[in-house]
Amino acid sequence: MKAKGMLLLLPIMVFLTSCSSNDASSGGQVDYEATKKMVVDILKTDDGKKAIQDVMSSDSMKEKLVMDQKVVSDTIQQTLTSDKAKEYWKETFSDPKFAQNVSKNLKSENKKLLKELMNDPEYRGMMIEVFKEPEIQKAMTDALKSKEYRTHLQKVITETVDSPLFKAKIQELLLKAAEEANSKAAGKSSDQGTGK
Repeated sequence: MKAKGMLLLLPIMVFLTSCSSNDASSGGQVDYEATKKMVVDILKTDDGKKAIQDVMSSDSMKEKLVMDQKVVSDTIQQTLTSDKAKEYWKETFSDPKFAQNVSKNLKSENKKLLKELMNDPEYRGMMIEVFKEPEIQKAMTDALKSKEYRTHLQKVITETVDSPLFKAKIQELLLKAAEEANSKAAGKSSDQGTGK
């Protein structure tokens, strides 16, 4: 309440100061510098700061401060697409630490977005159409035939084969296949025995 009262007193103080300046000065002009100094001094006090905060946080003031959406979008667009902004973002993303932080923050969101897109039939259809294009197929074929990819693939296969989990799975599949072969062989021999 005290802060609001302080803010309401501000125009009155300015008026009184200007009146007293008019009386004191011979030319009848307001002592601008003295008034300005007094207003600035008032605003620098804790009460002055609190008064400004109260006014700025009021709903009516917020409504007045809300900017036209077109103006905001145009300003953002001009700021982000200007040559200066492009240069700024280029320099900023060239910093590995900044790029890493941005990547970490966006990783979960990107993962979630991709999962949602992969479940969307329209998006999947578009992806299939993209991969059917001859230029894309040629680029992928060239990439798959490259020496670097083959070396990478060989490394992945070697790591997979050497993995204990993979070995256990293969062993399990081989034992299952052997059991099925034995049961089939036993079934054939019993069928032949009954046929005799």
